[in-house]
Amino acid sequence: MYNSMLGAVEMGLLYAFMALGVYITFRILDFPDLTVDGSFTTGGAIAAVMITNGAAPWLATLCALGGGMLAGMCTGLLHTKGKINGLLSGILMMIALYSINLRILGKPNVSLMGENTLFSSINPLLVMPFVVILVKILMDLFLRTDLGLALRATGDNSRMIRSFGVNTDTTTILGISLSNGMVALSGALIAQYSTFADSSMGIGMIVIGLASVIIGEAIFGAGSVFRATLAAVLGSIVYRIVVALALRVPWLEASDLKLITAIIVIVALLFPSVQRYLKTKSTARRRTAELAEQALRSKKGGAANAKA
Repeated sequence: MYNSMLGAVEMGLLYAFMALGVYITFRILDFPDLTVDGSFTTGGAIAAVMITNGAAPWLATLCALGGGMLAGMCTGLLHTKGKINGLLSGILMMIALYSINLRILGKPNVSLMGENTLFSSINPLLVMPFVVILVKILMDLFLRTDLGLALRATGDNSRMIRSFGVNTDTTTILGISLSNGMVALSGALIAQYSTFADSSMGIGMIVIGLASVIIGEAIFGAGSVFRATLAAVLGSIVYRIVVALALRVPWLEASDLKLITAIIVIVALLFPSVQRYLKTKSTARRRTAELAEQALRSKKGGAANAKA
């Protein structure tokens, strides 16, 4: 039990970069980007191929980041310059990346067993918390710059920010590129942690990223950028812990992971609505009691005046 929880925390930290990437597109830009399923594999494929060809793990990881940003830029260009629907742009790029990733890998999967990776001599639990915190802080600082504020405003009200002379096409492309770069970085780290890269390793990643963001916001809130990015990181860890606990249920199997993920997302989405409903009912009940008490006082006052 203890080891499975440690493993869940490790995986949560590695997937935290993907959660931050999904947060940028879905929460900041309000852009339904399905490129994630492809760019996650792109990151893992680039890192695996470069490492097996003798490249330094840190260099392979940086190149994976760049590959993901390039994929995101293509999606952004399809949407902004090609005037293709955002959802369709992501789907088209995701489909294209499946073939591109196979080209990069050269075969369905590449093993990193016996290769020198970032985690060959370092325990992820010892270094990843600091790396994740550093990346989170850098993202928070970036989102407070003029460019970062323009990026946030693009998602909130693109028409308004265009009236101030901001090129929303540029900010959209930048946001999607940054998002997919983070996703590809997560894919590269996961490939090195699990010692293999597979052409189908990115399937369903968008749901996992959304689950992490939604769970984090439902539990920890998202009142500010600092709190929202922290919620995304913690949500990634909580999601992995919940999955690890769910898989320990006797009648659930590893093949039920996608079903478990869907249920977790549904519960996380319904939780705020149920919470608001209960709060509204409680407020209405309290208000009704107050009005009834006021009516009773008025009635007693009227009876007293009549006697007088």
